[in-house]
Amino acid sequence: MSDIADLTRRMRHFTEARAWAQFHDPKSLTLALVGEVGELAELLQWVRHEDQATVVREQPLHDRLAEEMSDVLLYLLRLADVVGVDLAHAAADKLQANKDRFPPDDHAGVAPAKV
Repeated sequence: MSDIADLTRRMRHFTEARAWAQFHDPKSLTLALVGEVGELAELLQWVRHEDQATVVREQPLHDRLAEEMSDVLLYLLRLADVVGVDLAHAAADKLQANKDRFPPDDHAGVAPAKV
């Protein structure tokens, strides 16, 4: 079993044990996910660009980043479970599509333009 499948199963059991599935409709989970991404962004909002590489590895910020990223991941896994998306498969497909869309010879060191 993949790590993603295991985490998904554990999140489902966590939810079921608390009878929270009634609150886990796609919209509510998406809004919770957005909220957690906002909390993650807030941690980095005022970190100066030139300080980022070192500051994100220092305490207490490093642990707070790990907590918020974990919240994002768990809500995303729960949302995928509720809507029936195999997230590992979808992510692998998306990565392949991006590899095809952005070949290294054409895009190395160049930020992709929105099309």
